[in-house]
Amino acid sequence: MDHIPGHPDDITAAWLSELLGAEVTDLNWTPIGTGQVGDSVRIELQGPEVGKRVPATLAAKFPAADDTSRATAALFGLYRKEVHFYREAAPQLDVRVPKVHFADVCDNGQKFCLVFEDLGPARQGDQIRGCSLDDARAAIRQAAAIHAPSWGNKDLLSAEWIQPAPDLGEKIAAMYPQAQAVFRERYASQIEPEYMAVCDELAELTSQYHQRNGDPHCLVHGDFRLDNMLFDIHGGAEPIAILDWQTVTIGKAMTDIGYFMGCGIGDLGLEHEDELLDLYLYDMKTRGVDLSRADIATDFRTGILHGVSTAVFSAAFVERTERGDANFLSMARGACAMALRHDSIGALKEES
Repeated sequence: MDHIPGHPDDITAAWLSELLGAEVTDLNWTPIGTGQVGDSVRIELQGPEVGKRVPATLAAKFPAADDTSRATAALFGLYRKEVHFYREAAPQLDVRVPKVHFADVCDNGQKFCLVFEDLGPARQGDQIRGCSLDDARAAIRQAAAIHAPSWGNKDLLSAEWIQPAPDLGEKIAAMYPQAQAVFRERYASQIEPEYMAVCDELAELTSQYHQRNGDPHCLVHGDFRLDNMLFDIHGGAEPIAILDWQTVTIGKAMTDIGYFMGCGIGDLGLEHEDELLDLYLYDMKTRGVDLSRADIATDFRTGILHGVSTAVFSAAFVERTERGDANFLSMARGACAMALRHDSIGALKEES
């Protein structure tokens, strides 16, 4: 199909009929999700085959309506990566993601569309409210379902579409102090001084942090937190699915784990750190990757900083909203608390 819808209104009954190979006579859509870099909707379908050959609902994702968010996504190739993830990587992993009916992106990476399985009814993960320990366990097991199947997979790790731009680290390192200046100006009166100090220290080490080298171990989701997860999908038939693959990359597994346990679940990660790390290692071993706590210790300490950097960078370069402010503060607090616990800044300095 040559047409790439750039907005929900661009999807027509005729287009869906061609896509699904069955007649759709009408449709309507409503917004879903909380994403700030892409806009998602639920599409309700009508037609003689609905409930038979055609599902009653679908989900779809488009570029963000906000100019700042869309420009950031295009600059870092986020839309292109998500499309290629669903096309090429998802079939090789064990992680639960929605089944995709359509995935395409234009040549300049600014317009894309995903049409996929509607996983509802489901419970949307909420970064601000947090989650139960059972939810955290389910998420950790999905991390292993990403990392283990891609661990050392040369074809997947060397794929052209997932390679970071050669100057990406340099670009982010140059932009990061500006982001920290925005973060400090915006939130200094709202966040604990010791946490802001961690943010300031990371900004001072921006080149060292964002231009680190090292062979990648596996695929990394890159934004592995509650807002990008659905729980009790299909009315509780399955425990969890992982969404929003715009930040997928190659790297160290502990980037996802440190991020999730720090900025992703905050106090819960601090209280149940040992249990969740042991569960992750157990699941990795059952999937053929045998790691010890010693093997992951340093990467875990520095992986926690991904939560700090993501909170700071996103706050400056995506659309500002009331929920976004609460979200970035929640992420920063959780990540900084865990970074202090593990002296993550010290671990970064030790790498040099």
